[in-house]
Amino acid sequence: MIENIVSIELPVHEKLVIKKRRLQPEGLSKKELSKLPRFSLVTGIHGDELDGQYIIFELIRHIKMHEDKLKGIIDIYPCVNPLGLDSGYRGIPMFDLDMNRVFPGMSNGAFAEYAAANLVNDIIGSDMCLDIHSSNKFVKEMLQVRLNDDNEEKLLPFAKSLNADFVWVYSSLPVREATLSYSLNHLGVPTMVVEMGVGNRISKSYCKQLFEGVLNLLKQVGVWDGDTKPVKEPIVSKEGEVTFISALESGLFVPNMENLGEISIGSHIGDIIEPIEGRILQHLESPVDGIIFTIREHPVVYKGALLCRIYHKD
Repeated sequence: MIENIVSIELPVHEKLVIKKRRLQPEGLSKKELSKLPRFSLVTGIHGDELDGQYIIFELIRHIKMHEDKLKGIIDIYPCVNPLGLDSGYRGIPMFDLDMNRVFPGMSNGAFAEYAAANLVNDIIGSDMCLDIHSSNKFVKEMLQVRLNDDNEEKLLPFAKSLNADFVWVYSSLPVREATLSYSLNHLGVPTMVVEMGVGNRISKSYCKQLFEGVLNLLKQVGVWDGDTKPVKEPIVSKEGEVTFISALESGLFVPNMENLGEISIGSHIGDIIEPIEGRILQHLESPVDGIIFTIREHPVVYKGALLCRIYHKD
């Protein structure tokens, strides 16, 4: 079942429409359906995040082949920023606005606030929500689950079931209060955020990895009763266990690493170069032994730009 949860009039007789796909067992009454566990999956808050599109494609296709194993309701919101997706733009075009900074929204608010409020109101009542993100075009991220430390005790066991490489538990920051995950958690819907890959691309290996994790999570919350594969035990990072390395100069960043993963103290991460004069402006070596889970993907950097994040145990 596909339905519109938001429909907003645009100029020149066009509409912005946000759709929901509901998967549920067949042949049950409304009363019987109301007693089933309900899981919500959100993708496409940012228009340059495409991994979620591929994951829901695989998920819907898989469930349609094994409909008898569906024991609950899955609500899929495949693209909540359709204007951004159509244009490959991270925010909402014309408004220059990050949609993940307007939640929980307002039903009588402007364009973005109205859309955000309708989305939140539709998700409320779910037993759990998963918000899938890709990274932006500037950095590449290892497949990771991000949790606010306020919700660590409740959500960490579920985060470990998602087949991620890494779980990052971080402290509350004011800017995150306007995100979908923060809003839903405070409205009583347990919500986790997944981050992976690079903006405007599909990281197929990460998508397949997370797809297996989503099936495992669905089974854990009682929505799915089909076969699942064993999931990996992720690294769990707490406050103070992540080192940030930023650019000290503006220039071109040339990474020396092919893949994210283990790194030793003194390992060569990359260089910021100055092409015209043929100079290395900044030679980057790892200050710790650990796991590099974020690295700069876009070569052009300015002073202060994030180059990488490294998890380490003190």
